[in-house]
Amino acid sequence: MPFETVPTPCVGICSTTYGDTVCRGCRRYLPEVIDWNRYSAAEKRLIWLRLDGLLAQIMPRYFELTDPALLRQQLDHMRLSYRLDASAWTWLQILLKNAARQLTDLKPFGVRRLDTSALSIYELKELMNSELHTLASAYYERDLLRALQFEAQQDA
Repeated sequence: MPFETVPTPCVGICSTTYGDTVCRGCRRYLPEVIDWNRYSAAEKRLIWLRLDGLLAQIMPRYFELTDPALLRQQLDHMRLSYRLDASAWTWLQILLKNAARQLTDLKPFGVRRLDTSALSIYELKELMNSELHTLASAYYERDLLRALQFEAQQDA
């Protein structure tokens, strides 16, 4: 069920309310969480591109997308919402977010598991979430440092 508009990445449990500068759920930066409803559709898409890019950096270590069209078809069959303009990695994340506890085989979804550890799919999803948060936090620190350097140059 593709979205018609640019949806919020929010997953309903925002860790920024507890002091995180990067949400552990959606991985948006605190200012993006606060100002989301003020952003234009183009600005929201830029944020989504960054979030999709995080997944594309982490997930290929653990999975191979053998048939993205089948994955999308299965999301439709399960009536899971997704963005048409998202990468197949984002579609896989949606599947894992909604069904990781029940899944034992990803082949029917057009996905091959590369990870050979004894972790369950749910445990693997949690490991990836931790890695994604670490990566998003590093990007936040890098982007904040760039902004502070730019501001200092403007003041000089």
